Amino acid sequence: MAVSIELTKEYGYVVLALVAYAFLNFWMSMQVGKARRKYKVFYPTMYAVESENKDAKLFNCVQRGHQNSLEMMPLFFVTLLVGGLQHPVIAAALGAFYTVARFFYFKGYSTGIPENRLKIGGLNFFAVFGLIICTASFGINLIIRESL
Repeated sequence: MAVSIELTKEYGYVVLALVAYAFLNFWMSMQVGKARRKYKVFYPTMYAVESENKDAKLFNCVQRGHQNSLEMMPLFFVTLLVGGLQHPVIAAALGAFYTVARFFYFKGYSTGIPENRLKIGGLNFFAVFGLIICTASFGINLIIRESL
């Protein structure tokens, strides 16, 4: 049996949360570009080597803040979009919270002290966990509907 999905107008908030993160990602990539120029780490080098660059740790922290955000992006996007099908307002709020927390994660990491990423930025994991629950709820409800 097929299940049809009707998008409510509230799903628009989910889409906007995704767009907000896209802008954040674009901004983070620009910060890495600025750090490349400032610390003289040129493409295609992904990470600076401390024996070759006295500012390697500072650059690497900026690069790592963005790279970690890229690594988490697929999980965030999928759980936001799928979990938002059933729980659009909750998913959008968690998506907005995640985006703000990721900003602070990046800013903290960019200080050159990696532990600073977790002060406020560590809260992003609560948002992802909430989005995983929304997505699981959607999946469970699909199965339950199918078996009725």
